[in-house]
Amino acid sequence: MQELSPSYKPSGPVPDCRLVCLTGFMGSGKSTAGRLLAAQLAWRFIDLDDEIERLTGLPISQIFEQKGETVFRDIEHDCLKRILGSVSERDTHLVLALGGGTFAQPRNAALLREFGLPAQGSGAVLIWLDCPMEELLQRCVLMGGRPLFRDESSFRKLYQERLPYYQQADYRVASGGEPIRVVEQILALGIFGRAAGASADGKLPGASIV
Repeated sequence: MQELSPSYKPSGPVPDCRLVCLTGFMGSGKSTAGRLLAAQLAWRFIDLDDEIERLTGLPISQIFEQKGETVFRDIEHDCLKRILGSVSERDTHLVLALGGGTFAQPRNAALLREFGLPAQGSGAVLIWLDCPMEELLQRCVLMGGRPLFRDESSFRKLYQERLPYYQQADYRVASGGEPIRVVEQILALGIFGRAAGASADGKLPGASIV
């Protein structure tokens, strides 16, 4: 398993980490890894795109087609704000898979950073799932419902536009391999304490590396 140093690591322990947000480009495996991670931690899991579809009653692609990206981003922001408010009010622990463009919106980034202010004692951690471009292309070609995936050229251009935002995450984890290996790397970051239930080398109990 390839190990990557975090792009940024806060000094000292993360106080009462209650919210872990996974960011990354479309196809980076945020939803799959997020569900596995939440199951391992016995935390709640929410996929932001799924929550938007649940609240609007419309597929993401249809929101883009009928209302446009600007309206979608407004809905996305409101939904994110609602989720963060719920975590604060209910004192729950949550793994949240963000949309591919969520953290690239300054107002969303501000919401997440404000939630993580140490003075609030509620720590939020942002993890960038970094997947090689060729792997992203291969995955997204096989998936439907990607409103911003038009062709390879625009795909690469959009990735480059969003890359500087992903690089602002607290941690960077390689996500080009199997989802279980991605989760192993996240657990090995040491931000969950004993809650992770991982072994000393960061591997999931019963997990095997081929």
